[in-house]
Amino acid sequence: MPRSSAAEPGGQALATGGDVVLDVQALHRSYGSVVAVRGVDFEVRAGEIFGLIGADGAGKTSTFHILAGMLAPSAGTVRVLGQAPRQARSRVGYLTQTFSLYPDLSVVENLRYVAGLRRVAEGDFRQRRQELLKLMGLAPFGERLAGQLSGGMKQKLALCCALIDRPQVLLLDEPTTGVDPVSRREFWDVLARLAGASVTILVATPYLDEAERCHRIALIHEGRIRQIGTPAALKRDLGLTRLELRCPERARAEALLEEASGADGPAPGGIVDVQTFGDRLDVLVSDAARGAAEVRGRLAREGLAVEDLQVTLPTLENVFVTRLRQEGVQSLPLAFPRSGGRPRRADPAIAARALSRSFGGFQAVRQVDLEVGYGEIFGLLGANGAGKTTTIKMLCGLLEPSAGEVSLAGETSRLRSRELLGRIGYMSQRFTLYDDLSIRQNLAFYAGVYGIPRALRRRRIDWVLASCGLEGQGDLPTGQLPGGWKQRVAFGAAVLHDPQVLFLDEPTSGVDPVARRQFWRLINAFARSGTAILVTTHYLEEAEQCNRLCFLVAGRSVIEGTPSAVKAAQPGCLFELQVPAGFDQRSAEVLRRHWEPWRVSRFADRLHLVLDDAGPELALVRRQLGEAGIEILSLRQIPFSLEDAFIGTVQRTAAAEAAGALEAEP
Repeated sequence: MPRSSAAEPGGQALATGGDVVLDVQALHRSYGSVVAVRGVDFEVRAGEIFGLIGADGAGKTSTFHILAGMLAPSAGTVRVLGQAPRQARSRVGYLTQTFSLYPDLSVVENLRYVAGLRRVAEGDFRQRRQELLKLMGLAPFGERLAGQLSGGMKQKLALCCALIDRPQVLLLDEPTTGVDPVSRREFWDVLARLAGASVTILVATPYLDEAERCHRIALIHEGRIRQIGTPAALKRDLGLTRLELRCPERARAEALLEEASGADGPAPGGIVDVQTFGDRLDVLVSDAARGAAEVRGRLAREGLAVEDLQVTLPTLENVFVTRLRQEGVQSLPLAFPRSGGRPRRADPAIAARALSRSFGGFQAVRQVDLEVGYGEIFGLLGANGAGKTTTIKMLCGLLEPSAGEVSLAGETSRLRSRELLGRIGYMSQRFTLYDDLSIRQNLAFYAGVYGIPRALRRRRIDWVLASCGLEGQGDLPTGQLPGGWKQRVAFGAAVLHDPQVLFLDEPTSGVDPVARRQFWRLINAFARSGTAILVTTHYLEEAEQCNRLCFLVAGRSVIEGTPSAVKAAQPGCLFELQVPAGFDQRSAEVLRRHWEPWRVSRFADRLHLVLDDAGPELALVRRQLGEAGIEILSLRQIPFSLEDAFIGTVQRTAAAEAAGALEAEP
């Protein structure tokens, strides 16, 4: 495949125009008869953040192991800092998918242990420890045991360990899986600072909103790189337009437009793809005007109203899924084998009134009210420690509330009765499967626990295997499955008994974009059959799939509504700035000296800035950058994403509570 240059056609050259640091040519890697990597070519330059994006089993981790000097290639050449990978290992930091920390050692002790392995002098260690812990916001937690840290803090500590000997190259294999949105943004801001200091970063991530922060990305599938470019160039080169459609009867509209996409394909104006997102449909078309007219015409002929139709840019997920479709990869949801229909109910499936829970003197959940109807997908979002899991455990009867009332599937008492639990599905954050059993044995165990009639068991277990793409592999030990595949099987186990109410606690953590899309097709199919679904997720692009959302901050509900309503409720405006190559990190530092740090975030060669009063504050931004000798090349207002809305809500709420606490002091 031809290489991508540091400058994209029609675009600005990257700020990272330095020497080639990672050079991979015709890389192959086989494990016996299994070929994991097939002729991979790419290069990464000094100070560049380069993303390797692909599904589970695409060859990402094998490539990382070779670059880290842990694995020899079967064929091809790999140079790291001009040397063979094993010779360059002392200048490479590697953050693996699984935590490489010692849980019974403190933060400082973990750092000291790695520094000893890397032969860092004591004086250098003390200085770097102080710098890194301050940079990561971990300075107050130096004596805390690593096992007592949140997921985001563990990842920050793992990154500190990888940086303790000041490597020139960082290899990060899915570094933010399971990390909440606030910590993820902080993590990526740290990566931007490191890149600004000429550290070269290769990162694999299943989160395509994170891929937007890379200077360039490579799409890898079945061991081959299919496309390389900047996120903006990949979206532009897709040659498609995204329409955001809002209409009252989304399910009927989706089915109708799906038929059209199969019939018309990529013809001019034709509908290429349709996907449900909570309160809207996303429709990919090959021509904006003709596509919009076609959508309106098809819906009008069936008597379906259109509330709103907006023309917008495709997402990286659109790029990824479309490219894989062109490779023949396409998964459609299989009909769940039911024994009969389910009557629609108007009463709430889940309801909470003034729900609270304390652990000693700590109040984890405070006066939460919520209601979820049958057939609704409700998203409960919050940073780590916000009270999401505690709330779910109270709602499904696993934890007694300290105060408040819960109604579940029409029951207000006996929430742990066998009869009620037979109508509830629950998928926890932690894998609920037995590693030493085969996939089929795990599913048979759950089928027995739920009392599924024997006539249905085989059909439903086969449905799970087919939906997971594991047909013919039911006898494989579950412990041998990668994390993303385990998540798929765990979801299947949670819905085997066709529950009326389904709780999903971070169901797609670590799942690749293609599998995540399949997950949500299944979730939507269960909702349309009348199942009430409450889901938590740290992946805010997928939270757009929910019909309604609730943000929890410090155990309290602070905002609730449809995804569109939550974004529209955000105060102020979001602006995208572009400055000359090489000035992006300096610009971020200048603005953070004058504005709250959460308002400023880097996205590769661009900055995002949240302002409350655009008129006078934009003039102030221009003056601040001008005084620093930094020119603004472009400045435009852009819509808030759900991540922007979440972080803004969390930060504003925290600031208001801090101000209230100060006022309350005598």
